[in-house]
Amino acid sequence: MKRRLFMTLLAIAAFWPFAAYAQQPVPLVGFLHSGSPEPNVNLVTAFRNGLNQAGFVADKNVTIEFRWAEGRYDRLPELAADLVRRQATVIVGGGPPAAVATKAATTTIPVVFVSGDDPVKSGLVASLGRPGGNVTGVTIFTGQLAAKQIGLLRELLPKAAVVALLVNPSNPATESVIADVRLAATLTGHRIQVVKASSEVEIDNAFATLAEFHADALFVGSDPYFYARSNQIVALAARHAVPAIYEFREFAVNGGLMSYGASLTDGYRQAGVYAGQILKGASPADLPVLQPTKFELVINLKTAKALGVAPSPGLLAIADEVIE
Repeated sequence: MKRRLFMTLLAIAAFWPFAAYAQQPVPLVGFLHSGSPEPNVNLVTAFRNGLNQAGFVADKNVTIEFRWAEGRYDRLPELAADLVRRQATVIVGGGPPAAVATKAATTTIPVVFVSGDDPVKSGLVASLGRPGGNVTGVTIFTGQLAAKQIGLLRELLPKAAVVALLVNPSNPATESVIADVRLAATLTGHRIQVVKASSEVEIDNAFATLAEFHADALFVGSDPYFYARSNQIVALAARHAVPAIYEFREFAVNGGLMSYGASLTDGYRQAGVYAGQILKGASPADLPVLQPTKFELVINLKTAKALGVAPSPGLLAIADEVIE
C-alpha cells in the first residue's frame, strides 16, 4: 500500500512541471496600425517572419491581435487603449500616428514602433542608443531623406521649378515632413507647394489642384494611409502626367516613376524580432532604436517613357533597380 502511494506521488511529481508549463498563459502581442489589412499584407507577413526568427509562431506559442484604424487616425487612441485593456504583453505601433497613440496609452506595457519620423524629436524615446522607458523600435528616418529625394528630382528633371508636396494633415509627423522638404528645397532652388489629403476623395482633389499650382513634379510624403492608397496615387500621377518621387519601392513597383528610401518590409521584420526579444525578457529601455543601413533607388523606366522623361545614364547607373 505504501509502495503504491509512493509511486502515485512520484508520478504526480514528474508530471507537475509539464502541467504547470501547459497552464502558463500564451503571451499576447498587440499590433496597432493606422491603415487597413489588405494593403499591408506584406508588412504583416514580414512582422510574423521576425517573430518566427525570435522563436515565436502565431497560434502556437504566441497570440497576435490586430487593430486597424482604416485610415482614421482619430480612432487610434481608443484602439491602443483596447489593447492595453486586453493586457497585451507587448504592443507594436505601425507608423508615426499609431506609435504616438500607443505610447500615450501605456507607460508599463512594452511598445515597439515602426516609424518614419525622428523618434527623439517626436518624443517617443529619450535617445536612439538608450531609449529608456517602455518604448523602442525601428526608425526609417524619412526627414533625413528629403535632401536626397529632392536632389534626385533635380537630376531627373533639371528644369523643374515647382514641386508639389502631398502630405496627410492627420499625421502628427506632417509638419516635420513639410519643414524638412522646404529646407531641402532651399538647396536646389525648388518652390514647394503643399497639398493635403487624408481621405480617398481628398487625394483625388489634391491631384486636381496640381495644374493650378503649375507643379512640375510631385513629392509624396511618407504616410501609412498613402502607402495603403498607393495604387490610387500612382494611377492619379499617371492620369495627370506628373512625375513623382516616393519613399517606398512598392510605389515604383506599382507603376510610380521613382522611389528612394529604406525597406519598410524589413523594418516590420525587425520589429517582429524586437517583439520576440521582449517576450523573452529583454527590456525596451535597453534595446537601441534600429536604423536602416541601406537605401534603395528604384526607377520605373516604363513610366518614365510614358511621361516623356529620360533619366540620365548617370542616374540609371546608380539605381539599385530599374523596372523595364
